[in-house]
Amino acid sequence: MIKHLTLNLFITLCLLVRTQAQVDLSYYLPSNTNYNQSIPTPKEVLGYEVGKWHVNHDQLVKYMETIAGISDRVNLEIYARTYENRPLLLLTITSPENHSNIESIRQRHISLSDPAQANLNTADMPAVVWLGYSIHGNESSGTNSSLLTVYHLAAATGPQIEAMLQHTIILVDPMINPDGNMRFSSWVNSRKSKNVIADPNNHEQNEPWPRGRTNHYWFDLNRDWILLQHPETRGRIEKFHQWKPNILTDHHEMGTDATFFFQPGVPSRNHPLTPENTFTLTNKIAKYHEKGLDKIGSLYYAKEGFDDFYYGKGSTYPDINGGIGILFEQASSRGHAQESANGTLKFPFTIRNQFTTTLSTLESAQQLRTELLNHQQEFYNRSQTDAARDPVKGIVIGAVNDGARLNALAEILQRHKIKVHKLKQPVNFEGKNFEIQNSYIIPLNQPQYRLIKALFETRTSFQDSLFYDVSAWTLPLAFNIPYGELTARSFNNNMLAEEVKDFSPHTELLTDKPTYAYGLNWNEYFAPRALFKLLKAGIRAKVVTEPFTHVNGKEYNYGTIIIPLHNQQRSPGQIHALMDEIKEQDGIEEVYHFNSGASVNGNYLGSNKIKNVALPKIALIVGAGVAGYDAGEVWHLLDERFDMELTLLPMDKVGEARIERYNTLILVEGSYSELGSRAREKIKRWTQNGGNIIAMRSASQWLSEQGLTKVKFKVSKKTDTLRQRAYVDRPRYNGAQVIGGAIFATRLDLTHPLAYGYNREIMPIFKKGTLFMQRAKGAYANPVMYTQNPLLSGYISQENLSKLKNTAAVNISVFGTGRIISFTDNLNFRAYWYGTNKMFLNAIFFGDVIDL
Repeated sequence: MIKHLTLNLFITLCLLVRTQAQVDLSYYLPSNTNYNQSIPTPKEVLGYEVGKWHVNHDQLVKYMETIAGISDRVNLEIYARTYENRPLLLLTITSPENHSNIESIRQRHISLSDPAQANLNTADMPAVVWLGYSIHGNESSGTNSSLLTVYHLAAATGPQIEAMLQHTIILVDPMINPDGNMRFSSWVNSRKSKNVIADPNNHEQNEPWPRGRTNHYWFDLNRDWILLQHPETRGRIEKFHQWKPNILTDHHEMGTDATFFFQPGVPSRNHPLTPENTFTLTNKIAKYHEKGLDKIGSLYYAKEGFDDFYYGKGSTYPDINGGIGILFEQASSRGHAQESANGTLKFPFTIRNQFTTTLSTLESAQQLRTELLNHQQEFYNRSQTDAARDPVKGIVIGAVNDGARLNALAEILQRHKIKVHKLKQPVNFEGKNFEIQNSYIIPLNQPQYRLIKALFETRTSFQDSLFYDVSAWTLPLAFNIPYGELTARSFNNNMLAEEVKDFSPHTELLTDKPTYAYGLNWNEYFAPRALFKLLKAGIRAKVVTEPFTHVNGKEYNYGTIIIPLHNQQRSPGQIHALMDEIKEQDGIEEVYHFNSGASVNGNYLGSNKIKNVALPKIALIVGAGVAGYDAGEVWHLLDERFDMELTLLPMDKVGEARIERYNTLILVEGSYSELGSRAREKIKRWTQNGGNIIAMRSASQWLSEQGLTKVKFKVSKKTDTLRQRAYVDRPRYNGAQVIGGAIFATRLDLTHPLAYGYNREIMPIFKKGTLFMQRAKGAYANPVMYTQNPLLSGYISQENLSKLKNTAAVNISVFGTGRIISFTDNLNFRAYWYGTNKMFLNAIFFGDVIDL
């Protein structure tokens, strides 16, 4: 009887959830608002009410195109395409009168960011609001609310909406991550029951690895706003700077048991470069969100958990560009309904909160319009004043024998509307020479002064020791590019040549043909891409392991690649054509010609110390337990940037896969406990027979536990000498021991194969986490070591800093005839760490060259 009642109660609850989920538009839309019947509702186009299903990208595009084709308030454009070729949409919504004069309005608005036009009258200027939804594909309530936003703005009638549209330019970015959305929406929609199930153990609410949060290559696009490594971001930032919005909203989801968050965040974690008035306005805007959520009875909070420090997020990037970024975080149903600490959380409820705060944002923009516009104008007017007070007047950057890295950095700056100039004259700064042909200079006296400071600063002192994201992102350190901050004594405007507009490589094709061999300079960033092309074409190539002076009088350094012309599968003419292709497509500036195999100092070209390089055959282990970000960074680096083939090998397939077809196995951060005994034994045999394993972060610990290496790690010991602390201080104390992301100095053995292509002994490296590797007993096992004073930029506690000093960043182990290369850190972090990419690629190409 009890069981029967319990079952009936369960069925009743399921039906109740189902009934309550079936809402109509009146659940969402503001009362006392009339709507133009000629504008179709989402249901009339899609066939279902908002919230009944998770909208996918194709459906969303259909609705947005339909509305744009009907409404004279709406204009639609495609601003980019994803890796999977899905269009990214931007809708411009305003009054018909504004649309007829939209370019003039835009130009006048952009003038607010020009200090030369310092006193524009903002009284009759529209505010610009950017509404950005669901940059994380599985945080779907934002994107689904965009259907309501566009319908409301296109169809609502009456003096209130017409006044708002007259005084506001609204830019709607309805789905920032289409590729991730398609993974997620397909999952939850295909597993939705007719009777909506709220059980968190249900299949629908548990999407598989790598989940829909990320883009095609498993990157978090909400960390890419200043890094600009992906087409979605590059297109969005171009549009951002075409308009420079006064407010930008960033709609997200968080854990199911939470409520609703809106900024301001934790005050002590605001970035010091952000003007105080930004936070004053953020607090004013928050009052409108409070009012809107109070009206519908939704729980909410602010000023805790989230912060405004890292400028690479959507809610913070506007702050350093004269606008106000607003983060919204809605507790997630992760499906159509889910049990939570605050009752059953239904998908329509999450959508309504996102839509409600959209409306409160638009209301605040209308009410605070002149304050927002004046704030933007003052932000840029102050750039000249701040630049005049700054002792640093310009920043010079340069990279000898590697124009690709230099241009990649400079292109990021240009996309952020930072002016980059060629040098008129060479510069010597603290013993570093910056030559005209391979250097650029960035004057600080320009509108983007604050952003320049943010991208180049090396901050090591902080008000707070907790960070929602990384504490450092210094671009020249990430690119491992020499740079100098020039003061008034060393800088003048006569140093500036023309502004650089095009950073694409310009290389001349080969003219002479050697008779004996070609050579490639391994210093160049894309040399590994060129080498892979050669090896894939069946051409033998060798690597120089000791420098030599050829009879032609030139010196050739560690890592130089030699391509003999004879006894190859391809004719000398075919090799010459391929070298031309490499020079053009890969921007290789230095291709060497050898007409003899003799040297006058060092090894001849036939020496055993010039070793064969094998074609990399790579497998990257992926699947549940593996850190998706880290795996995606490897996949993107090799596939997208270096055109290298790799297999994404599911963890549960390793035991049955024929792994002998690979010569390189990559294990990134993660848990590998799901590799069964059969898979572990297979990996051991494969390594004993000559396989090359590259392990990063905790994967190196796992290999040590399996007995494949003898790498040892420092065990963290509690150093807190206080016997008792206040309970409320526990999160702050524990959080201060986290290394959330900072930059440190390592010292390289420049003679080691892992350091081929580097010409400076000190290399910056990005570290996240507290994995500290002990120095090995072997004299040649640790070619990369953290220095005695390693901190370059970012936060680390004194306890952790003392543990990090003089530890190993890399360990080389031998297992049978194989090699295991263990890194404590991620050398490919967020795709912008060009400076350490080469070391990772060296591990792939030269692993079997390393001897101990």
